[in-house]
Amino acid sequence: MISTDRLILRRPQLEDFEPYRQMWLDPEILRHIAPGPFSDEQMWTRFLRQEGGWQFFGFGYFVIEEKSSGRFVGQMGFQELRREISPPLTGTMETGWTIAPEAQGRGYASEAAQAAFGWARDHHAGRRVTAIVSPTNLASIRIVEKLGMQLFAQTEYHGKPVTLFDHIL
Repeated sequence: MISTDRLILRRPQLEDFEPYRQMWLDPEILRHIAPGPFSDEQMWTRFLRQEGGWQFFGFGYFVIEEKSSGRFVGQMGFQELRREISPPLTGTMETGWTIAPEAQGRGYASEAAQAAFGWARDHHAGRRVTAIVSPTNLASIRIVEKLGMQLFAQTEYHGKPVTLFDHIL
């Protein structure tokens, strides 16, 4: 568990699925990430793979909880997805975050990202962290820049342009 002034970052628990599912139903969340909504089956699979990352790699996504209310506000973390993308990201700690619409605009993504990167430096020093960001997602581009990540490629993923960033912990 990681604690910041306003947030708690912790490993997902089964009861996090419903707020996770609700977050991913919002079209604004999908705007930069997916071409359309995920089915309940796809969301369940995506949720379960988070624990697989923790089990097999020693890293994964954290649930972001608002400290004052205990409310689920999103997710932040690292994954190894073996995406079919060029240049390849296999073997890196691919980072990402999603903040529920009702919690956006409060700096939670930046605060959680800084805390998660601190945890990653303590537990995975020297590893390469990567990020895939839509070139139109200016909020996420600002976050990767705050984290010290550098643009290393512009490519396509599933037919959409993406910008790839990296950083060594």
